[in-house]
Amino acid sequence: MSSIPAADEIDEAEERAHFQAVVNTFKYYKLCCLDRIHKSEKIISMLPKSHQQRLEKYRTYLTKFKNCLDANNSIVHLIIEHVDRIFENVDHTIDVAETNGSEIGFNYNNCEISSQKQHKMQHDVEKVQSVLKNIVRDWSAAGAAEREQCYKPILDELEARFPEENFNDRSHIKVLVPGAGLGRLAWEVSVMGFTCQGNEFSLFMLFASNFILNKCHEANKYTVYPWVHQYVNHMTSDHQIVAATFPDLPPSCQHSHFSIAAGDFLKVYTQMDEWDCVATCFFIDCAPNVIEFIERIYAILRPGGLWINLGPLLYHYSDMPNEISIEPPYDVLLDVIRDVGFDILKERTGVKTKYAQNPNSMLQHEYNSVFFVCRKPY
Repeated sequence: MSSIPAADEIDEAEERAHFQAVVNTFKYYKLCCLDRIHKSEKIISMLPKSHQQRLEKYRTYLTKFKNCLDANNSIVHLIIEHVDRIFENVDHTIDVAETNGSEIGFNYNNCEISSQKQHKMQHDVEKVQSVLKNIVRDWSAAGAAEREQCYKPILDELEARFPEENFNDRSHIKVLVPGAGLGRLAWEVSVMGFTCQGNEFSLFMLFASNFILNKCHEANKYTVYPWVHQYVNHMTSDHQIVAATFPDLPPSCQHSHFSIAAGDFLKVYTQMDEWDCVATCFFIDCAPNVIEFIERIYAILRPGGLWINLGPLLYHYSDMPNEISIEPPYDVLLDVIRDVGFDILKERTGVKTKYAQNPNSMLQHEYNSVFFVCRKPY
């Protein structure tokens, strides 16, 4: 008589399966992207000879695109080279601890697990492509303008609220950055002297941030071609093969008081009155129910603690089949924030921000984001 597996055994099996599926997606990156180039080559080869001749210049660029994919693929494989040891132990749960100059600690707790059993690899490879664009946003000189828009207001607010002249040792101030992505904002907070923890849900982002934060010891050592996957809205073919080097600063040089916790924000952070500040950037609209995020941020903040937020309200689960999502507009969201108990100290709308935007594209996406600072009453 066979026994029924326990729920925790099923969860662990699903986690391992998802972990391997993400690794396989990174491995499939080059083949999948080559298929797109081969499609263009095949279509051109089917055209009348006169049309093929007129596209000869473009055909030479298709070969250049393949070379860019080779360069990207080398980075992709570096990202997953030692990823089997990213969480340091078999059951993927380790304690978060100050690292004091060693490798940045990655704590695993219920990382992203797909709700569907099967994924089309083509769709998942788009997440790898997104990772490459986020490398440029967070860790290259080419992303400096976006970081100025999106991160500097938060960093300036931290400086204003906790001025260095009043806090000789800011390491006693604990700052949490949920939705940390590739970790640049959280790293910048730690460089200011705060004890900072980034939290990220996506294994795609976690694999890449582990590589950058722990393995990149030299500035601008690596090169990626972030726009080679974009086939529309180019002024020139050269724009599709623009390169970016990273990291602009070697993050592995400074690890003190900095860690990354992997997993679902609502599952990882349950300790009440723990944080002095929660800084969210392009994060709160990632929740199916944004009220849960607001309530949890309030709960984990210490009395007098601050919530600093910047971003749009894209609501990632909106209109997704089989997903429950609420999408309150900003005025309703402010009412919810006040009703939860926050005092709103500062608020600004129309903050121009971009996200992993190709600066040379004919199509430019720009958000009129909101920026606000709230306090949990003493």
